[in-house]
Amino acid sequence: MSTAYLGRSILAGLIGYGVGPSMTPPLHEREGSRHGFRYVYRTIELPPSKDAPRRLKHLLDLCRELRFDGLNITFPAKQTVLPLLDELAPTAQLVGAVNTVIFREDGTSLGHNTDVTGFRASLDDSLADRPCGRTVLLGAGGAGSAAAHALVSRGAEALTIVDVDRAKVEDLVSGLKRAHGFSAAAAAPDDLPALLRSAEGIVNATPFGMAHHPGTPFDTSLVKAEQWVADVVYRPVRTELLLQADARGAFTISGLGMAMNQAAEAFEIFTGEPADRAAMLTDLHEMVAAEAAADRATTH
Repeated sequence: MSTAYLGRSILAGLIGYGVGPSMTPPLHEREGSRHGFRYVYRTIELPPSKDAPRRLKHLLDLCRELRFDGLNITFPAKQTVLPLLDELAPTAQLVGAVNTVIFREDGTSLGHNTDVTGFRASLDDSLADRPCGRTVLLGAGGAGSAAAHALVSRGAEALTIVDVDRAKVEDLVSGLKRAHGFSAAAAAPDDLPALLRSAEGIVNATPFGMAHHPGTPFDTSLVKAEQWVADVVYRPVRTELLLQADARGAFTISGLGMAMNQAAEAFEIFTGEPADRAAMLTDLHEMVAAEAAADRATTH
């Protein structure tokens, strides 16, 4: 535990829709406790509506006035917040979305994006020296965009992005070209059987697998033992996609690593102190396990 900042106070929050059950507050507060901080992290509900941009501006102004150190931003505000900030870090400019905001001493706000670096760190931790190779990415939304930039930055040999919304895919392909000079391919769900035959890696960045969106994003009989399969969903940790990919002998990567690395980087941005990522991953495993146990208890 650091003694230099013993007693230091940190005030942070999470703005978004349905954030009440989020594990981000206890994850930050536990890490703050390890550093000897008085760390308070609160959730702030922002339902999607036509009035959301005005409400978001009001919340940002209030948090600045109340001397919040920082905020995490989630759905539906990751893009809406962009014009409300004074400055964007390169990661936020790259993706065109913000999930972490800090308020500096002069009162100005700076937006970051830890989704890209969080997913990249998870891939590095899990794949080690194994290259991404030819990768198929399912989902071109916010999580898909972050995953795409991370895959390209990690040296993916080829990347094909699949989504039912063709315009969204084309926008992401264009963004990757502008940012990295990388030519990704766009595809539709019907193309998956052919695409997966030659893929080395598969990434699910769709909501499929979440508790309220069960199932898999494609027919998992297409998964091969020599492939790696990653999911950005971490509640549950072992999604149906990962369970079935495991059964077929594939190497699987859960969404826990991405979630932890996102939170750890946000903690470092808020505090200027290095996060204990191993301890935070243990914390997250414990919290997810406790939630699953509680869910099982209520259904019996």
